[in-house]
Amino acid sequence: MSQTSGTVLRTDGVDVVLGGRRILMDVDLTVRPGEVVALLGANGSGKSTLVRAALGVIPVAKGQVRLFDQPLRTAPWHRVGYVPQRMPASTGVPTTACEVVRAGLLSRRRLRPGSRAQAIAALDAMGMAHRANHPVQEMSGGQQQRVLIARALVREPDLLVLDEPTTGIDLDTISTFVATIDRMRRAGTTVVVVLHETEAFASMLDRAVVLRHGRVVHDGPPPPARAEHAGPQHEHAHPHAEPPRDDGLLDLEVIGGDG
Repeated sequence: MSQTSGTVLRTDGVDVVLGGRRILMDVDLTVRPGEVVALLGANGSGKSTLVRAALGVIPVAKGQVRLFDQPLRTAPWHRVGYVPQRMPASTGVPTTACEVVRAGLLSRRRLRPGSRAQAIAALDAMGMAHRANHPVQEMSGGQQQRVLIARALVREPDLLVLDEPTTGIDLDTISTFVATIDRMRRAGTTVVVVLHETEAFASMLDRAVVLRHGRVVHDGPPPPARAEHAGPQHEHAHPHAEPPRDDGLLDLEVIGGDG
């Protein structure tokens, strides 16, 4: 991992407009080296939109985003690992789990030496080495999520961005994954993670940023979950407002190379 100084991620007065709707409004966020920051909020609050804007997946209408103190157009993408909410839409061409993970090692469109061995090791860490040569299109949602996590981890990134990474995976895998993230944190990796509930990551969180209707309403110690959020049937949505769409797909190549 590279030595990091300054700020790892910074947004200043960021607005995002999608489909004619203002999804994010004047969002300021600063993430410093080595921090583990949770993004919290109900469905439609703008959490996923914020991380996608921060990674240049969608454009900002106003404001500025900087990664490692550089504008997005010159950001060092090889230092960033990203786990989206779900596997990107299929191109119709069968892609194996190993190929998906190896894509995380692309550098200027070339694979690094030894990349297959690294990919298998990353899949093994997520309990998926035995499916390395199987098409991801034939896997369950939980298995696809584990492949995406392996794809991000294989980069050994300085910044790891996770969008609801534990969705659809079993408790044993969650435990293994959180332990892996904790080891990376101790080695200096900065982590930004979108969550509904903080329980799995609670021991390592430095801060929580809470969004409501596209605005930051809290930036500080992780707030305790309200009683109605504790039950497994809680919908995490605001009943009084139609939530904006917050579910964009990521092309496999967006964070696959050097930018």
